[in-house]
Amino acid sequence: MNAQHSLSNYPKLHNAMWPGLVGKGSPGAEPCIDLDTMLDLTAKAEVDGIKFDGVDLFLFDPHISIDTDDDGIRRLADKVQAKGFVVGSVVAPVWPPTGGGSAIGDDQERKAFVGQVRKACHIAKRLRELGARPYGVVRIDSACSVGDWAKDPEASQQKIARTFTEACAVAEGFGERLAAEGEICWGGMHSWKRMLDLLERVNRPKTLGFQADMAHTLLYILGYNAPEDAILPPDWDWSDPQRLNEAMGTLTTALRPWTIDFHVAQNDATVHGSGTHDKTGHHCLANDPNGKLTIPHHAGYWLHGKDGRLTKAFRHVCWDGCMFPNEVMMKQETWNDILKAMIAVRDAHGWLEEVKPA
Repeated sequence: MNAQHSLSNYPKLHNAMWPGLVGKGSPGAEPCIDLDTMLDLTAKAEVDGIKFDGVDLFLFDPHISIDTDDDGIRRLADKVQAKGFVVGSVVAPVWPPTGGGSAIGDDQERKAFVGQVRKACHIAKRLRELGARPYGVVRIDSACSVGDWAKDPEASQQKIARTFTEACAVAEGFGERLAAEGEICWGGMHSWKRMLDLLERVNRPKTLGFQADMAHTLLYILGYNAPEDAILPPDWDWSDPQRLNEAMGTLTTALRPWTIDFHVAQNDATVHGSGTHDKTGHHCLANDPNGKLTIPHHAGYWLHGKDGRLTKAFRHVCWDGCMFPNEVMMKQETWNDILKAMIAVRDAHGWLEEVKPA
């Protein structure tokens, strides 16, 4: 280990593979970047002799078919492990265009939603059994727009809670946990208060938790799709770092006890959409001069409890760079800079565990 870095070996550092898919591949959008290329770019990243430990996956074509058979799962495990990686969290394709259905939809749509969760949990469990996935969750969201949800907020919230409760029962059968990613584009999860309300309605903390993404949760603070829940006023000019720290404290005090999965990210306080993906928190490069977050500092609000001690609630953290242009994603320096930011988070908030002999 380089002397300038801590001796921490946790949390493990992962890179998301879905930026090769999300917002890409549809008419007018950039083409997808295949899984092999994403794995290669991640494997080649290195900073001071430190490399990524693993990857998080989107279980959807053309990366991974949600309907893959056992041979396909074995090939996936071999492919990932051949790069020296493990798999962490996986994203269930719960949206209508990917074979799922809205969590506020009719019985058929909700059945499709839960069906995709079942398939994702099966793949996740098999990857565990094959020794390729030592930790991680299955990621979900409401798969409905804020506009559709807002037509009847209370009825919509009740229906999402029922759908998530059914999904929890499925996940428990596979020994998996679900994480709902708070994102301003998903109805019922579009503000921090609504997200907390949904988690409390389901009330299955051992099965359903929160996935915090630093880019998306910054927009929670600003109340982008829910001005009534904003923690900072709309005319705030970013001139007082302590005000942002206090807002971050309010947000994380509410959601950190539910947080079981974490995305390191940067945001410039704007939204961005690409292809078929609605506008959501703009993921910026780690070193973007317009970024509003001091990544290692603000990550700490999610990794430490109110008592200042590390929660150790998740064993890996993942970089999410959704909707970066392909030109940016194909540059190796992009991933080196990202890895550098990830290492800084672990240096500031990591811990050391003894490596058990094989």
